[in-house]
Amino acid sequence: AISGSAVIAEASKYVGVPYVSGGSSPSGFDCSGFTSYVSGQLGISLPRSSGAYYNVGTVVSSPQPGDIIVSPGHVGIYAGPNLQIDSPRPGKSIQFRSIWQSNPTYVRVTG
Repeated sequence: AISGSAVIAEASKYVGVPYVSGGSSPSGFDCSGFTSYVSGQLGISLPRSSGAYYNVGTVVSSPQPGDIIVSPGHVGIYAGPNLQIDSPRPGKSIQFRSIWQSNPTYVRVTG
């Protein structure tokens, strides 16, 4: 299994990369492009559509760093209590920020 700290370490490399609609590379990411790219760097293949994340891995009630946060229209990576790293929206860049989603689904994917 891939450790949560490895996922967070990989995701951290891209802090400051701009949001780009449909982006899936370090020149620019959208939310699922970022999440799938980070996972891919660790050998885990994940979807390019945020809605598809409801159907991968195992839903967990107590998330650990590295788990995926899924909410309607958005995915991010759980980074710790009330913290996520994600590619938020146009005009923003990848950043650690508070979990703003109400009642998100947490998904654990292991390699």
